[in-house]
Amino acid sequence: MSFMLCLPKISLSGAGCIKEVATQLLAQPARKPLIVTEAALVRLGLINELLATLRAAGFTPQIFDQVVPNPTDSVVDQAVEAYQSTGSDMLIGFGGGSSIDTAKAVRAMIANPGKRVHDFEGIGKIGKIGPMLVAVSTTSGTAAEVTSNAVIIDTQRQVKMVLIDSAIIPEIAVNDPELMLGLPPAVTAATGMDALTHAVEAYVSIAAHPLTDPTALAAIRLISEWLPKAVADGTDLVAREMMAQAQFLAGMAFNSAGLGYVHSLAHQPGATHNLPHGVCNAIILPVVCEFSRPTQIKRFAQVAEAMGADIRGLSDEEASKLAITCIRTLSKKVGIPGGLGEFGITEADIPGWITPAQNDPCTGCAPRRATDEEIAQLYRAAL
Repeated sequence: MSFMLCLPKISLSGAGCIKEVATQLLAQPARKPLIVTEAALVRLGLINELLATLRAAGFTPQIFDQVVPNPTDSVVDQAVEAYQSTGSDMLIGFGGGSSIDTAKAVRAMIANPGKRVHDFEGIGKIGKIGPMLVAVSTTSGTAAEVTSNAVIIDTQRQVKMVLIDSAIIPEIAVNDPELMLGLPPAVTAATGMDALTHAVEAYVSIAAHPLTDPTALAAIRLISEWLPKAVADGTDLVAREMMAQAQFLAGMAFNSAGLGYVHSLAHQPGATHNLPHGVCNAIILPVVCEFSRPTQIKRFAQVAEAMGADIRGLSDEEASKLAITCIRTLSKKVGIPGGLGEFGITEADIPGWITPAQNDPCTGCAPRRATDEEIAQLYRAAL
């Protein structure tokens, strides 16, 4: 058995670590980073600490703040134009997965002049490493700061393009829980369930291996314990730190083991209805787990145990079913909506999602392959 782990060169973690970014960059010849972020984060002043430390160290940061949730190809094009017009020579993705994924896509395009972001859809299509990339996470869910993935909407096809290439893994990953203290409960819940999805899918993936199993299970344990606390009290710095560690561990796991049908299915309503990715994952996760469970009974039993279930005296079959109960219970506890139907989605939306879901790169690591009709059934169950 052979496998590969690809990780950032440097990972900064812990309260206040945002102040160390400038020091880590001093050895680089680049001095004009473009900070790719959302306007709301600028208004809230979350980037102020980063700006101050960069300027004090002699950097002249520029800001592109037009990132939107579920970033699109057009936003990426705007960010590339901003990078070029400002004479920037480095990238800093600051925010959740949307900001970091946009910065990753910009990196790919700068490295490959004349290409469109659409040319990089799939696995290993980027190749060339572009300008240095720093990823500062302000949520505890996507693990975009540690992974080789970026997800960008093709506005013409209304499909989420998944870009997977080690060339876009950031050189520096930053997880400062102090930046996450103001995260609203709903966003905390959605991003936390996204991290749980990463960990569970990585653990039952056909590509799971001895180095991803421990990190996936550790992430599941931490999320099960600390996500409800982070949702209940957004100022709980310990809960924020534990969730930051959990989502990073989950990212380490799925960046090598891959994902599965939860993500493949969740990408489609996110693209067509602009729904939060974490919410789509949370709703679809138990549905897909019920479908996959018969092929990974032992592993789902271990998921149940990692989520805190008492499986003593239970058969693996019984314990594996308990895992799905635990997932549903946690999702309800943190306030995730009960189904996609609550967002106005109907059965009429499903036919257009089936082929994109089957063709999604995440599908390749699913432990059980589904027919088109089974995909439709899974979507109906998630309504």
